[in-house]
Amino acid sequence: MRILGILAVLALSACASAPAADTPAAPADPAAPVRSVQEILDASPASDWRALNPENTIYMELERGRVIIELATEYAPNHAANIRALARANYFDAANILRSQDNYVVQWGRRDEDPKSLGAATEVVRGEVVRPRAGVEFTPLPDPDTYADEVGFSNGFQVARDESGTWMTHCYAVVGSARGDGLDGGNGGQLYVVIGQSPRNLDRNITLVGRVVQGMELLSTQPRGSGALGFYETPGEMAVLRSIRVASDVPAAQRTNLQVLRTDSGTWASVVDARRTRREAFFAANPVNRLGVCNGSAPVRPAP
Repeated sequence: MRILGILAVLALSACASAPAADTPAAPADPAAPVRSVQEILDASPASDWRALNPENTIYMELERGRVIIELATEYAPNHAANIRALARANYFDAANILRSQDNYVVQWGRRDEDPKSLGAATEVVRGEVVRPRAGVEFTPLPDPDTYADEVGFSNGFQVARDESGTWMTHCYAVVGSARGDGLDGGNGGQLYVVIGQSPRNLDRNITLVGRVVQGMELLSTQPRGSGALGFYETPGEMAVLRSIRVASDVPAAQRTNLQVLRTDSGTWASVVDARRTRREAFFAANPVNRLGVCNGSAPVRPAP
């Protein structure tokens, strides 16, 4: 059955403290020399970056190139494990991009007419939409948010929290597990990525499993589907997925080695300040001095 779930419906219409970086960094001295984000990154120490863990990294091979997804194992560990199992069963080989809805999502998986064994994966994984606050790093933003008491970043992912717990947010390039009705309706066999303005009303309604760290242009530029909600109406319209593999299963020489800026680092604090408080002459007329959680994402670079 085609998985639309809450995506389709909506398209139509203090627990324990987190570790360490729980206090926003003090704003930079306004008299300090203006540095661009790139200049800040260029001056960053190597210790402010972390390598992607190959076991938590997914390579999606398209005819046009490679898309790289980092799995959010602290926020959706069971979905991450099931996606790995599906990849290791070659479940996604010759699957398709099923949907491309403008300003919303691109979705991929197997067509109903082309089923395949799940291997060691399970058919249904319980929804993982909120987790306890304790045990995960959280670097807050100082600015208010419409959808949550507090927003910030956790190990490179955009997140929100309140007294009930913490959760990932639907921002550009974030990947979710498509499902039917009910939080437990998916298993990672169909995934989607946000390609437009952030549909934050989906937060805590669908399990988010990671984010695209390289190759978003290969997904966001897919031709838009002509069917309802951007679904393609014929197989000929659907791009083919050559494969999806766990990076640790790919020979080292064929891997793409990337690093993500640590969002509990001094460099990240400087990046956030530069994005919040734009001191360049272009912004002098009306500096906003605020940053939304979906307007900041952890920079990614090739490993030196």
